[in-house]
Amino acid sequence: MSTPSYALRDSMTMLRRNLKHARRYPSMTISIVAMPILMMLLFVYVLGGALGSGIGLPNGADDRSGYINYLAPGIILMAATSGAVATAVSVCTDMTEGIINRFRTMPISRGSVLTGHVVGSVVQTMVSLTLVIAVALAIGFRPHATPLDWIAAIGLLALLTFALTWLAAAMGLVARTVESASNAPMPLTFLPFLGSAFVPPESMPAGIRWFAEYQPFTPINETVRGLLTGTPIGNSGLAALAWCVGLALAGYGWARIAFRRHAKR
Repeated sequence: MSTPSYALRDSMTMLRRNLKHARRYPSMTISIVAMPILMMLLFVYVLGGALGSGIGLPNGADDRSGYINYLAPGIILMAATSGAVATAVSVCTDMTEGIINRFRTMPISRGSVLTGHVVGSVVQTMVSLTLVIAVALAIGFRPHATPLDWIAAIGLLALLTFALTWLAAAMGLVARTVESASNAPMPLTFLPFLGSAFVPPESMPAGIRWFAEYQPFTPINETVRGLLTGTPIGNSGLAALAWCVGLALAGYGWARIAFRRHAKR
């Protein structure tokens, strides 16, 4: 068996390990799903009427029912970012409890450990996305997307999830405690708040508006919203892909460096 075959086999073994952990300890997975759903219910049923009529949404979105169509893509994006916390905690737990040292004594591919964490987290997050989309549809989200648009939107969300998972894995590697690992990815989860997920950037003060327009999650959100609801995408699609690829490369490189440094201790 060739070296790539060994690496693939070991990565699949680590993937099964992480999925079994998620099944046996579902509290983290439940929290990943629950947070975006609760935020969506809060904004739709508590704030939706005021926001829908107050921010001048296009396409007739002037009330709660219209606001759902504006909000849902942002909540779906938020669900894609929420899995980062679970990844950082899982990686840090392995690093601090000594299991990584045991793996190093075994004839397995070193890269398979991180690969198993990343792929397992991507799978869990995509399942969470499916549940969030189902709830959004149940409470009134009415996308106008074609099957090709859905495929493009899900592909972009999967790429974003992959990128953020590598970043979260790196954060888990450099964290000294599980508590600090759980806090490190929180800015990634809440950055959509400072973008176009809940209100248009045009409604924000000048400084915050500038940040909202140029931070990575705004073009990603505008692309997902455009694909699902038919709003103009413009240059957001290319910017979204560039941000996702850049974040993925940065996270992967940081994780590889951090893992090698830990191996030399």
